[in-house]
Amino acid sequence: MSLTLHGYRYSVYARIVRMICAEKAIGYRWVEVNPFALDLPDSYLALHPFRRVPVLEHDGFVIYETVAISRYLDEAFPGISLQPSAPRDRARLAQIIAIIDAYGYWPMVRQVFAHRVFRPYLGEPADEEQVDAGIAAARKVLAALEALAGDDGYLAGDRLSLADLHAAPMVAYFTMAAEGQAALSAYPRLTAWWGNMSRRPSLTDTDPFA
Repeated sequence: MSLTLHGYRYSVYARIVRMICAEKAIGYRWVEVNPFALDLPDSYLALHPFRRVPVLEHDGFVIYETVAISRYLDEAFPGISLQPSAPRDRARLAQIIAIIDAYGYWPMVRQVFAHRVFRPYLGEPADEEQVDAGIAAARKVLAALEALAGDDGYLAGDRLSLADLHAAPMVAYFTMAAEGQAALSAYPRLTAWWGNMSRRPSLTDTDPFA
């Protein structure tokens, strides 16, 4: 078995896949790729024509897009199942992941984290308007997730799932900003969920800033 994961260490989407591999005890070879580089080699563009990360290679099978990779890893490899069996729970999982991707990623990561944390980390100026706009948009996402989250400490169903692993890297970045921590604290279910998720080794061991 040969498994290669191409990703960018700061990418939340690459981290999602790394967390899945950790939870299912899947070994892989890591290849660092900076998707923002102007000189990406043709060999990588042959794997991902849209210049993004991650990309998974498994014994000659190449797949990109995080949701597709996540489902493939869960279904093709042994270990804990990260997708519920009940149709309604599976639908809820898909709904939560779609909400996070469509409405959560940009304000939480590209606005709040990027301008409050990452740009200063690189010695670049932050745009306070971007932070404020991101917090405002993120509150609507957090409210939706709060309403959908289960009573068992997980986002979809009564055990760890792909929904939790999809959300965790984005919430990790979001709460690196004081404004993000404050926003999350207004939602008790999400606060309890994050209290547990933030301590999982699959998350802490993939922290690019550790």
